[in-house]
Amino acid sequence: MIKVIKAGFFTSIQDRGRDGFASIGVPVSGVMDSFSSNLANNVLNNTLDDAVLEITFSGCKLEFFTETIICISGGNFSPKINNKSINLNSRIKVFKNDILSFGKINSGVRCYLAVKGGFLTDKVLNSRSFYSNVTHQLFIKKGDMLPISSLKSDLKTSNSSIKNQNAHFQSQEIACNIGPEFNLLNVSQKKQLESQLFTISIDNNRMGYRLVEIIENNLPQILTSAVLPGTVQLTPSGKLIVLMKDCQVTGGYPRVLQLTNNSISKLSQKTTNEKFFFVFGKH
Repeated sequence: MIKVIKAGFFTSIQDRGRDGFASIGVPVSGVMDSFSSNLANNVLNNTLDDAVLEITFSGCKLEFFTETIICISGGNFSPKINNKSINLNSRIKVFKNDILSFGKINSGVRCYLAVKGGFLTDKVLNSRSFYSNVTHQLFIKKGDMLPISSLKSDLKTSNSSIKNQNAHFQSQEIACNIGPEFNLLNVSQKKQLESQLFTISIDNNRMGYRLVEIIENNLPQILTSAVLPGTVQLTPSGKLIVLMKDCQVTGGYPRVLQLTNNSISKLSQKTTNEKFFFVFGKH
């Protein structure tokens, strides 16, 4: 078990999400940055389906009630065990009564804590991912006890670590493909999508990122159609919304672009006032 001493701003259990339930209105959910989550699970030789703790904007503090092996990836929130700094992207053994804390944000928006065997909270619709009205809670809270496996063997750890992928956090390139309604746009609108440097507004979360810049828009709303994480909608006001992992499953705004999976991960590590541009056809 792991006890939550401080929950932080928005910390939740996530895995790869719950595919196949859009017909009953259930979002995919799952980790926002699958690149970093997969890295942490790979370092521990977990499966990519194993659940991790997604920590947003630091502030989390945890007490371990059992020995395990951990790996932290994604944003660098100055992780420490018993007030001693530890490396990202490394296998680290944790002992009973150890305290893991996160402090100063050095890079990124979200970091991922993986434990050997994954977090073992209840599965709902084939996933452990927290989501309101699907799971019994939306995020962890102080005093929660998070179930994990006991360490079954004395796994060796290493001082070596995987080099942090700086481009994943620093690059302004967000790769995408054209969306179903892209060709309804005029030449000027298309050119702006391809050349504009876009700014993330204060309205950004696990459901979507609303952008600041305006694209003149006189397109009619479309019939309600399927959307998915990474869909970029053009609203009647001319502002774009990039749908993220907790997005709805249908929408009535023109779907002008579709982000790649890796670009969803990259965008999830950016926040208010950060800028990026769309790159068409790059994966």
